[in-house]
Amino acid sequence: MTYRSFTDVAGRLVAPLAGLVLAALPGLAHAATLNDPSGTWLTEDGRARIRLEKCGPQLNNLCGYVVWLKVPLNDQGQPRIDFKNPDTKKQARPSLGHQLVMGLKPNADARYAGKIYNADEGKFYDVTIWTEQPTELSVRGCMLAILCGSQTWNKVSDVAPGQLTAQTNTPGGPRADAEWAAKPTAAAGAAPGTKPAVKPATKPAAGAAPAAAPTEE
Repeated sequence: MTYRSFTDVAGRLVAPLAGLVLAALPGLAHAATLNDPSGTWLTEDGRARIRLEKCGPQLNNLCGYVVWLKVPLNDQGQPRIDFKNPDTKKQARPSLGHQLVMGLKPNADARYAGKIYNADEGKFYDVTIWTEQPTELSVRGCMLAILCGSQTWNKVSDVAPGQLTAQTNTPGGPRADAEWAAKPTAAAGAAPGTKPAVKPATKPAAGAAPAAAPTEE
């Protein structure tokens, strides 16, 4: 993954004591209402675009995917892959299109909180995401309760060369992890748990001879 590691940001906050104190007091200033951060955002270092969208059974969670990379190829000229992923089954997946925001949930501070995956290290970190301005997204990641770093991502509306634009889990779109992939929906018009209607038996036409009874041998 090519976006800046949260550990790098946090490291620069360790030295100034004042920075640590502020980082240890989340929620001093927060949005009064839960704003929807769905959209495509350019990371602070400009190396990746992340698409955020609602997910989960009731669309109450927030998921995010890498839909563009400034440097999509490695030193060998091959597409970058998630080779540091702790799940060996995912180590060969392309970095472009993978899920990194893992179904965040709204919290009491009117923000989305949960886990974010950092492919640079193959690790998960606590993250809080919220927006108070239509074009800016605040992203706060923490290694520990007091070692946190913040970034500001900017919303983009254009399409960069190589950017994935199709719907999630469709050709040309990003890929959701299995636990966040949309489940197949029931047939149109059928209520959840409804069994298919039983087709009534066809009555014989008027005047038709009744079916013959089986003969005994």
